[in-house]
Amino acid sequence: MKKYLIALMLLQAGLALADNAVILKLTSTDGVLEPLTLEAPAGKAITLVIINAGKSAMEFESKPLKIEKVVAAGKTKEIKIKALTAGSYKFVDEFHETQPSAQGTLLIK
Repeated sequence: MKKYLIALMLLQAGLALADNAVILKLTSTDGVLEPLTLEAPAGKAITLVIINAGKSAMEFESKPLKIEKVVAAGKTKEIKIKALTAGSYKFVDEFHETQPSAQGTLLIK
């Protein structure tokens, strides 16, 4: 019984830590990302909420973060990102990558 209680407490502690993730929202509208710059503190997990408000699919891609996710038109997707060190991490809507409005940066301070 004692082992069970300890395991339960550790699980609850882990869930509490996961709930402390920074939530960032990114909206994509047919090749236009808003905002183009996202900011989060170093050392904190991130939940990136991507809202595709456009009429076509978009693909969130970040080579530095090793993430590629397609978001269908009118859909929302959450991406969990582990805690990062300070720096600048580029991302793009790969389906519209030649447009400056489809290229953004995640700044970790």
